[in-house]
Amino acid sequence: MKGLRLHEREAVELDHLGVRENRQFCLIDRRGILFNGKRMPELMAVEADYDGVSLALTFPDGRRISDELVDGEPVDARFFSEPMQVTPVSEPLSAALSEYSGKELRLVRANPDLSGIDRGPSGVVSLMSEASVAHLSEVAEAEVDPRRFRMLFEADGFEPHAEDSLVGRDVRIGDARVRFNGHIGRCRVTKMDPETGKPTLETLDAIDSYRGHLETTEPLPFGIYGEVLQPGAVRVGDPVALAA
Repeated sequence: MKGLRLHEREAVELDHLGVRENRQFCLIDRRGILFNGKRMPELMAVEADYDGVSLALTFPDGRRISDELVDGEPVDARFFSEPMQVTPVSEPLSAALSEYSGKELRLVRANPDLSGIDRGPSGVVSLMSEASVAHLSEVAEAEVDPRRFRMLFEADGFEPHAEDSLVGRDVRIGDARVRFNGHIGRCRVTKMDPETGKPTLETLDAIDSYRGHLETTEPLPFGIYGEVLQPGAVRVGDPVALAA
């Protein structure tokens, strides 16, 4: 699970690892290396539905496979070049994903005491404004689906890219206190349609055309990331404001 958007839930709980349910399950290849959308964007087309006990996967051809997850013996893996142990959870779902991808894959549960975010605990929260997406749509001359960016929070009531001004500052989001540490530099995954995983929009060219000259923490910036200083609940409609 990646990119849990707040408007799809009534509320989430933030702690020092972000939202615990986010990126709870991952795929590894036969070498134990993280296998994600950068390596195979077509995985985006597989829909997942988890009820806390069973996980159901719906494939683009309409095939749906469900299995009750049972933790197996931990195995060694590498996420973003860092070694860690993960737990296989379902051989039937692993087999189905392997068949779909043409790769030998295993579905695993990430270590709940470690961050599954590539930036680590300093980047477990991400935020962008709806106005930024609307502006990019104008630049790209095409409607941009915000799911391309896989953000945790989307904020309303901002001017386009006003979230940039929050970098380096402490911010209240609902009951939580967050410090935003940098801009999110974008990669080719944003070109992929979130429904099909196929490249359908030159997002990087569009971002570069009006933001490539900016002095930011990462190139091709769109949205910001940060860490949780004080855990708390965040609900739909909660304000985003500078902390006192």
